[in-house]
Amino acid sequence: MDEAQLRSLTPSVLGILVRRGADFAAAEDAVQDALVEAVRVWPASPPRDPKGWLVTAAWRKFLDATRADAARRRREDRVDEEPAPGPAPAVDDTLQLYFLCAHPSLTPSSAVALTLRAVGGLTTRQIAHAYLVPEATMAQRISRAKRTVSDVRFDQPGDVATVLRVLYLVFNEGYSGDIDLAAEAIRLTRQLAAVIDHPEVAGLLALMLLHHARRASRTAPDGSLVPLAEQDRGRWDTGAIAEGVRILQAALARDRLGEFQAQAAVAALHADAPTAEETDWVQIVEWYDELGRLTDSPVVRLNRAVAVGEADGPRAGLAALAALDESLPRYAAVAAYLHERDGDPATAARLYAEAARKAPNLAERDYLTRQAARLNADGPR
Repeated sequence: MDEAQLRSLTPSVLGILVRRGADFAAAEDAVQDALVEAVRVWPASPPRDPKGWLVTAAWRKFLDATRADAARRRREDRVDEEPAPGPAPAVDDTLQLYFLCAHPSLTPSSAVALTLRAVGGLTTRQIAHAYLVPEATMAQRISRAKRTVSDVRFDQPGDVATVLRVLYLVFNEGYSGDIDLAAEAIRLTRQLAAVIDHPEVAGLLALMLLHHARRASRTAPDGSLVPLAEQDRGRWDTGAIAEGVRILQAALARDRLGEFQAQAAVAALHADAPTAEETDWVQIVEWYDELGRLTDSPVVRLNRAVAVGEADGPRAGLAALAALDESLPRYAAVAAYLHERDGDPATAARLYAEAARKAPNLAERDYLTRQAARLNADGPR
């Protein structure tokens, strides 16, 4: 069993421990310890029932930690026995755990961070990048969230908006990061859409499907990044696009616009264009205007600058960009692209090199480095 398969068992094992009376913070630590133990011993002695092995190992580690901590001895009264031997129950607790992590005692940002770390499987570094904060800041936020919920019972699940935010960030990390979580995020969002009739749940599902439909064309055989304008649209999943558009249209018809529906509308316009040149950039700018009013997000304004540059020319895009903070992630990459389109390759090459140094992943860094090298090679000798 590889690391990704091992990680996929974490939510279910965590859910079993919580249902048996373990508080969430201690259960999460116990499961992580059990995973480390599994990595150490499984190569030489793989278990017949990996999930059952993890449940037993995690429960034992939870008991050890409980008995070692005098302040938590009262929890021993709730401990009856180890899980019975044999296969563990095939119950999917993941979505329930997402709601439980969105506990009313936590702020929305802390609830999202805790869920991404404990249930989503993301590292503190990945979560910090998603929130645009330093890793140390995010580590402190997650630690505070664990302390806050360490002595509460999970009988007041959080709200849908927080759960949607978590699913969105998990999908984004799975779509562009080092761990493949995108398919799992889509699966959970489908589950949520089946039990909650809300246009933003539908909007998020549509957004995920529309982005995921393009995934096969996002990288070349050598793993290098392929930008949207250069992707082979014949490799896009037309079935997923059709489903995403259908879900989005039904959500928009309810006239309760939210940010996920607006983002899905942008994705649908890209998916609907037969070629990059035929993209309706004017309408995309209008959707970014709507999205900006809904979120006031600097990342939205950065994406809008790109769309303005396509709709009204690079000078207009640079003017929109000038109003934004240069420290924004990918600001230098956007500036480089617009300067190149405006006929200033020297500035573009410098900015591509700067963007490469700040890139969040290896594929993006390599792409930006190649762009800088291309322009430098074409420059004056």
